[in-house]
Amino acid sequence: MANVQVLITRLDPSIPLPKYAKGGDAGADIVTRVDVTLQPGERALVPTGISIALPDGYVALVHPRSGLAIKHGVTMVNAPGTVDAGFRGELQCIMINHDPKEAITFHKGDRIAQLVIQKVERAEFVEVEHLPGSTRADNGFGSTGRQ
Repeated sequence: MANVQVLITRLDPSIPLPKYAKGGDAGADIVTRVDVTLQPGERALVPTGISIALPDGYVALVHPRSGLAIKHGVTMVNAPGTVDAGFRGELQCIMINHDPKEAITFHKGDRIAQLVIQKVERAEFVEVEHLPGSTRADNGFGSTGRQ
């Protein structure tokens, strides 16, 4: 597996750099820069304390952590979040607490999401009068399970 160099700036020196928990992991854990409590149904923009510079042709995708989802009902509203190569601001996560009864508190340094770096292709959009046929045609949601 080839590594791509991602430049990173810590906006708070006490925040750890993104870290892969295990060899072969696709996502590197990122943490919160602040303490935040999410009440049931509440969402918040949670800063991570880092900014990155991706090479052209790459994207960073911010994914929710499955452990937070199953244990606490916490996820990201816009999962995955897309960080374009030209963005230089602080990475922030739009977190939401779906638990109907319990609030959750994250403390500075708690892992809140995973950062996945991927190579991307740019599309050339070509307008045509008619699209070529396919076996699926225009059948939509759930159509592949119908008899």
